Amino acid sequence: MSLQQDVMTALKEAMKAKDQTALTALRAVKSAILLAKTESGAGDELTEEQELKLLQKQVKQRKDSAAVYLEQGREDLAAPELAEAEVISQFLPEALTNEEIEKVVVAVIEQTGAEGMKDMGKVMGVVSKELAGQADGKTISNIVKAKLA
Repeated sequence: MSLQQDVMTALKEAMKAKDQTALTALRAVKSAILLAKTESGAGDELTEEQELKLLQKQVKQRKDSAAVYLEQGREDLAAPELAEAEVISQFLPEALTNEEIEKVVVAVIEQTGAEGMKDMGKVMGVVSKELAGQADGKTISNIVKAKLA
């Protein structure tokens, strides 16, 4: 089943349950999918990698917004953003733990022969491709920096 079909099914369930938070989040995902499909040069169907990137972007936007709201002391605005991020996250693959990410980073560092911060970009590229959808870039970046320092 494609992501769009999964989202539509969840959207119908949210409508029946009258869950406004889920409705808002799922409508945003549906809109993003339609926009991605209608972009110039895009095909009729999105690849799984494109779908994952789209979902990660939606979750990241909400988490970033929530962080800004929390910095400004607006918990009332941050809570719905975090709830929407949680709804969208259910369509992403299970996230890896820091230890699992660390194992992949160490393996890639050994594989590429990276020595120091000058090789960070090379390591980040390989690790990011390998862990697409399973870990966010900020976490990967922090672990790579720690290992190469």
